[in-house]
Amino acid sequence: MPTKRMVANAAGNLEALVRKSRDGQGIGDGNASSGRSIDALAELRSFSRLSCSPPRQVGFISRDSSSSRKISCSSAPEPSTPATVIEADDPKSLKKPLEGAKPLPLAISVSVGLILRFLVPKPAAVSAQAWQLLSIFLSTITGLVLSPLPVGAWAFVGLTTTVLTRTLSFASAFSAFTNDVIWLIVISFFFARGFVKTGLGDRIATYFVKWLGKSTLGLSYGLTVSEALIAPAMPSTTARAGGVFLPIINSLSLSAGSRPNDKSSSKLGAYLVQTQFQAAGNSSALFLTAAAQNLLCLKLAEELGVIVANPWVTWLKVAIVPAALSLLSTPLLLYKLYPPEIKDTREAPAMAEKKLQQMGPVTKSEWVMVSTMLLAVTLWVLGDKLGVPSVVAAMLGLSILLVLGVLNWDDCLSEKSAWDTLAWFAVLVGMASQLTSLGLVKWMSDSVAKVLASFSLSWPAAFGVLQGSYFLIHYLFASQTGHVGALYSAFLAMHLAAGVPGVLSALALAYNTNLFGALTHYSSGQAAVYYGAGYVELRDIFKYGAIVALWNGIVWTVSGAIWWKILGLY
Repeated sequence: MPTKRMVANAAGNLEALVRKSRDGQGIGDGNASSGRSIDALAELRSFSRLSCSPPRQVGFISRDSSSSRKISCSSAPEPSTPATVIEADDPKSLKKPLEGAKPLPLAISVSVGLILRFLVPKPAAVSAQAWQLLSIFLSTITGLVLSPLPVGAWAFVGLTTTVLTRTLSFASAFSAFTNDVIWLIVISFFFARGFVKTGLGDRIATYFVKWLGKSTLGLSYGLTVSEALIAPAMPSTTARAGGVFLPIINSLSLSAGSRPNDKSSSKLGAYLVQTQFQAAGNSSALFLTAAAQNLLCLKLAEELGVIVANPWVTWLKVAIVPAALSLLSTPLLLYKLYPPEIKDTREAPAMAEKKLQQMGPVTKSEWVMVSTMLLAVTLWVLGDKLGVPSVVAAMLGLSILLVLGVLNWDDCLSEKSAWDTLAWFAVLVGMASQLTSLGLVKWMSDSVAKVLASFSLSWPAAFGVLQGSYFLIHYLFASQTGHVGALYSAFLAMHLAAGVPGVLSALALAYNTNLFGALTHYSSGQAAVYYGAGYVELRDIFKYGAIVALWNGIVWTVSGAIWWKILGLY
């Protein structure tokens, strides 16, 4: 049993964590890295194990005048300052954590590259430079999976290796750091922070609870639809999960007597968490700017000669039918397969109304946030006609938020996940781009196309095999963007070599990237957040992740085939 001092410190840690989610600190993209996902998971799970009973009166976690969230614990007073360490009874029993690279993951990651470079014969059609770069790239990708170092640090080691071995020049190695799409992704983190900091996302979600929350199913639909609506202007699935929806779900669940890491979780919390988690992929697939990896996919497609005209509108037009059908069917599907014990939540609208009253009228910062995001989305939609690139529209929006004080520069500097993503993402994109330029991707795609041709597969059959393989491989990845950086170009090239129409191939792979974000508890940043809340058992994450993935595959295949034929994609 934890001591009173441990519980008090834990409560302080929990308050700091929730405040961090509320203010957007450290909330990165839902797909940022395996290291951040695992760290978030460990931190959240550690709190849920404490014997801290919920407060007697629980409503929505409200915003007070200082924009801090209050967490109460019946077994200990609220600490005046957030603690950072949970002390053991015997401090001598604490061991200093291992610093530096983890020996076994490091050895495996390096060995993969060395084996390819020196033991696997180089194909005659591949240059020595391309083969050496491929070996470094594979070591880097293996490290992303095994995490011998934090993702950004390991990517930097890989980047250094390319320059040290003279595989790439300094200019070529760092060329992707000026990539406009990567900077658009970085700025998207700051937009997400603005949504959380101002409380705008929280307010929008609360309104939907008020309107649709009379039943558990209606409550789930309210949360799901509200996420889809704010997704295009809040391009971080982890920020949406940790900064907006999980706090609301947690408050509703506790009010209904549904507690994490307890049998009572099945009353309400498990269903709401599972539904929000499984539906989030369709929200991200619906809009180009709803997730960072979407932008990267189209940039990589462009490097292979696949140009998507008027990308924001085209993306929405192609996705809207299958994404909407999957999104709207997921709450009902899980309601039948994974039903909550509580079906009636008539008190939820009243709670939402009370919370809205506590929040007060819409603040100036929220109005500025709304106006700025409407401007940004408008420019993203009409950018081609107006001659305004997407990244310039994002830069304009961020500048407005900074000038009007919605965000300050310290907010941007403290958004570590944005700068971390800039570092490791640019390394991956740069290596992938150089592999394409050196002809290696084309050689790989031609080789796979010959294998597929030997089976006499038509392009629709090849399309199905490649899409299914791309999806299932994600069981080995803990990052959606890492998956894209490692495999998207190669799989797109295979599609093209097999005769699949280019735009169809590029968009289908991109949509697929969003859908596999709910396969496991490590498959994305939001996966760690929702699993770490403690409402859903690990076996249920895997079980229903596979079931919903199969359902999404059926819906997207059937409705997509009809809708995309109507649109003339094939």
